Amino acid sequence: MNREDQEALTRVSAGTPMGELLRRYWLPVLLSAELQAGGAIRRLRRLGDDLVIARAPDGTLVALAARCPHRGASLHLGHNEPGGLRCVYHGWKLDPRGRCVEMPNEPERHRFCARVKTRAYACRERGGVVWIHMGPEGEASPFPDHD
Repeated sequence: MNREDQEALTRVSAGTPMGELLRRYWLPVLLSAELQAGGAIRRLRRLGDDLVIARAPDGTLVALAARCPHRGASLHLGHNEPGGLRCVYHGWKLDPRGRCVEMPNEPERHRFCARVKTRAYACRERGGVVWIHMGPEGEASPFPDHD
C-alpha cells in the first residue's frame, strides 16, 4: 500500500474520504449512565471534531459543537439548563438543535438570536449506550436495531 492510500484510509477528520464515510453511521460515544439529567456537560473528541454532550434536566440529550458561535468560548464551561446549554461567556442559550433561543443582552425586537446556529448532532440511546450521528444535518441514516 502506498503512502497516499494509507493516508486516505487512516485520516478521519472532516473532508477526508474515510471521515466522510464514518460520519454516515451512528457512533457509540458514552454509556447512558455517564450522563445525569441536569448534570455535568461532557466534552468529547470524535473523528477529529470537538463536541459537548449533556442530558438536559428533562432527560433530553444535547450534543453540540464544543464552541459557542459567538466568541468561541467552550460550552463545556457552560450551564446545563432546561431547553439547552447556556454559554458561560455572554449567556447565549443553545437548544438541542443548535439554535440560539436566548440572548440576554439583545433587545427582543432585533431577533438576532433567530439567525444564530451552531452544529448539532443527532443523538439516540439504546442498550445503555449513547449514540450520535455526525453526518450532514437531517440526513441521519436509519438507527441500527441493536439489542
